[in-house]
Amino acid sequence: MLRPSAGPGRVPGGGPALRRLRLLALLGVVGCAVVLPPAGASAGQAGHRSGGDARSAVRALPGGDGRTPSAAQAPSTRVLGLGLATVARCGPEVTAPGGVEAQTCVLTQGGDTWARTYYRNATGRPLEAGLTLMGPGDRTVRTHCAPAGGEEPDTCETPREHSRGTVAAYSAVAEFAERGGRAALLLRSGSNSSMATGR
Repeated sequence: MLRPSAGPGRVPGGGPALRRLRLLALLGVVGCAVVLPPAGASAGQAGHRSGGDARSAVRALPGGDGRTPSAAQAPSTRVLGLGLATVARCGPEVTAPGGVEAQTCVLTQGGDTWARTYYRNATGRPLEAGLTLMGPGDRTVRTHCAPAGGEEPDTCETPREHSRGTVAAYSAVAEFAERGGRAALLLRSGSNSSMATGR
């Protein structure tokens, strides 16, 4: 008995199993082509951060010194690159009965030290805030912030300064008060747990 030939363009033994294998390989290639480009695009370029100017979160208040820190003193909006770790020493999260929440930290990265407070003003009205970084040799850096009366979390930070010791040699205090000349203190938040008080 004669067997029919595979014919032109047909591979002997190219049955359903081989077709399934080819289909799976093709689907794998298509899947990689679809998934990998968006993953690479979302990763972005290392060493850069998108978004607005970090100083836009700090707004000047009446009664402050009216000066804006120079570019050399102002916080950088660039990530300093891979390998530079940021050391943070933070106090506890504290909440005032009136609706202000805050946590204050001293941060060190490379040769710079600065203070940052993370806060949420749920009072529904604008407040005044002062953030002070205290360092070795009675050195202090103070900045004023104007927490808006919204529910969104925000930050306030002092300008960075050249470190004059370890992060343990520094402390920071943030104070939140009603606006006005003789406004009552609503909340004090410190980088040391003994400084944190809420009223």
